[in-house]
Amino acid sequence: MVRELDAFPKFAETYYEDPRASGATITLLCFFLIFVLLVFELRYFMQSKLKFKYSVDSDFDSKLKINIDITVAMACDMIGADILDVTNQNTDSFGHLEEEETWFELSPNQRIHWDSMQHVNSYIRSEFHSLQHLLYTSGYDGVFGELPAREVPPKGDANACRVYGTLLVNKVAGNFHITAGKSIPHPKGHAHLALFLREEDYNFSHRIEHLSFGDPASGIIDPLDGDEKITNKHFQSYQYFLQIVPTHVDTFLTNTSTYQYSVTEQEREINHNDGSHGVPGIFFKYDMSSMKVHVIESHEPWTQFIIRVCGIVGGIFATSGILNSIVSCMIDLFCCKFKSSAEKQDQRQYIGEVPNLLIPSEKINVDTTIIYTPPT
Repeated sequence: MVRELDAFPKFAETYYEDPRASGATITLLCFFLIFVLLVFELRYFMQSKLKFKYSVDSDFDSKLKINIDITVAMACDMIGADILDVTNQNTDSFGHLEEEETWFELSPNQRIHWDSMQHVNSYIRSEFHSLQHLLYTSGYDGVFGELPAREVPPKGDANACRVYGTLLVNKVAGNFHITAGKSIPHPKGHAHLALFLREEDYNFSHRIEHLSFGDPASGIIDPLDGDEKITNKHFQSYQYFLQIVPTHVDTFLTNTSTYQYSVTEQEREINHNDGSHGVPGIFFKYDMSSMKVHVIESHEPWTQFIIRVCGIVGGIFATSGILNSIVSCMIDLFCCKFKSSAEKQDQRQYIGEVPNLLIPSEKINVDTTIIYTPPT
C-alpha cells in the first residue's frame, strides 16, 4: 500500500502533447514581448502628467505684484515712470520704482549675454506648447540672471535710465507708462511735465530685461523678457496690450499662485501734421482675465498600473495559446498528408507479393482466416 501510494495528481494520457520546437519558439517570443511591454509600461507609469483646469477667478481683494526692469535711452531726469489704474490711483499708492543712471550701449560681454537670452526666450515662446511639460516639471525659472557688469565703464556721461522695482497694485485694469517728464499731481487727471526738452532729447529706444506679474514659478514664461526696440525717430510711441491670467501651479516642485500674460504690441510715430496724434513714450496697458488656470501634475494610480500589467500578461498568454494551436494544426495537417502519402507508397510496394504469400500448398479450410500484416 505504501509503494502504491501516490499523493501527486496525474494527468490523463490524452492531456499530454509531444514537445515541439514551434511551441518553445512561441513561448520564448511571448516572454520577450512581455518583458519589453512591461518596461515601456513602467516608464509610462513613472512619467507625470499635466492637467489643466479652468475656473472663474473669484479673488477680487488680493493685490497684483508687478515686477519691472526696463532700460530707456534717456536720462533719468527727462522721463517719468508711473502707473494709473481704473480707480484713478497712481504710483504713490502702489510703491516706488528705482531709477539708475546707466549707458544704453552694451559692452561686448553684455551684448553676448543679451543676445543669448533673447535667442533662448524667443525659442521657448515659439515652442512653449511642446515644451510646457518639461518647463513645469523641471523647475525652470530662467537660465539667465542679470546683465553682467561692464568690463570697462564707457567714457562720457550716462545716456540711459534703468527703471526697476516691484509695485503692488489693485487687481484691476491699469496703465503703466514711461514717458517724457515727471508726473505731477492733477485734480482732473494725470499729467507729465516735460519742460526744456528739445526734440533731439526724445529717444524711447528701450530694452525689457524683465516684466512679470506675481511671484516667480516654474514653467511660467514672460513673453516680453529679452525684448529690445531701437529707433532713430524721436517721437515714437510703443504700446503693449497685456492680458493677465491668474494661474495656480501645483507640481511636485512647487505649489504657488501667480500670473501669466499674453501680449500684443503696436508702435507708431507721433506726427501731428500727418494726423498721428498721441503722446510719445512706452505704454503697458494691462487687463485682468476672469478665468483662472490650474496646472496640476499627477501620476497614474497604482491600481490602473496593475490592471494594465495584468491585461498585458493575460492578453499575450491567451494570444500565444491561440497562435500555438494554429501553428500546431498547420504542422499536423502538413505532416499527416505527408505521412499518408508515404504509407500509400509502402502499401503499393507490397501489393504484388501478397498473392504469392496467400497461395496455400495444401487444402485450406474455408473457415480459416489468414491475416497478413505488412512489415514495418
